[in-house]
Amino acid sequence: MSDWIDVSVLLENGMPHWPGDKAFERRRDSDMDKGDHDNVSQITTSVHAGTHMDAPVHFIKDGAGIDRIPLEVCIGRARVIAIQDPERITPQELEQHDIRTGERILFKTANSDRVWKTNEFQKQFVSIAADAARYLAQRKPCLVGVDYLSVGAYHGDGAETHQALLGAGIWIVEGLNLSAVAPGEYELICLPLKIAGSDGAPARAVLRPA
Repeated sequence: MSDWIDVSVLLENGMPHWPGDKAFERRRDSDMDKGDHDNVSQITTSVHAGTHMDAPVHFIKDGAGIDRIPLEVCIGRARVIAIQDPERITPQELEQHDIRTGERILFKTANSDRVWKTNEFQKQFVSIAADAARYLAQRKPCLVGVDYLSVGAYHGDGAETHQALLGAGIWIVEGLNLSAVAPGEYELICLPLKIAGSDGAPARAVLRPA
């Protein structure tokens, strides 16, 4: 039996999406149940739907697109850290975890037990405060992941959070479902679609205890 844990959310019609972004939609253009000789679907969506990765060009002018992500960022040892603060990820809490240069860090917050239980977008979710993002920029992990649709808050300093992380060369994974994952050390595979010059791309992310 496989010990890999799928921490991606299911891409499906009606799933939550960031307000203003194109909702995920899949529809059948060819359908065997309607007499066609095969099934063929098309999808329309934002590249920031569901579990996805952000590229620097998302918030950094002339930054790298998602097709330029180094594969070694996407594959390797990762640390899942449990965040106790029910509202924000703060520098004060991060200081307790000795985050090191080159690490892959995934934050498990109160989001994991709450926000994925509804298809309605949740405006109040645990996010990385801008000063915490600047702290991470100094520590320089290669990848940071969060368990809802944005590293930054819906209201307030969300843009600053993105700018601080992406500007420091930290690649971002958003929309993880860490509800079945305990804090600790894991092997991570998280591969975004290779879309030329894109500011982001859907990704399939899996963890295995290290």
